Amino acid sequence: MHADRWVHVFAGTFVLVSLALGVSASPLFISVNWLWFTAFVGANLLQSGFTRFCLLEKILLRLGVARQ
Repeated sequence: MHADRWVHVFAGTFVLVSLALGVSASPLFISVNWLWFTAFVGANLLQSGFTRFCLLEKILLRLGVARQ
């Protein structure tokens, strides 16, 4: 799998996990403060779309994951 797909996998996983931990209706609920992490991931995805800079992608490329 390529770096850009890994970024999508990581972002999607982080959003779903943080929602599960932050929404009171979830059986995994811990604290509503987990929703701040969801907002952080969303903000990073937004800035990445405009600037084409993604720290996770840089890390994955240094670890040897193919660009595309």
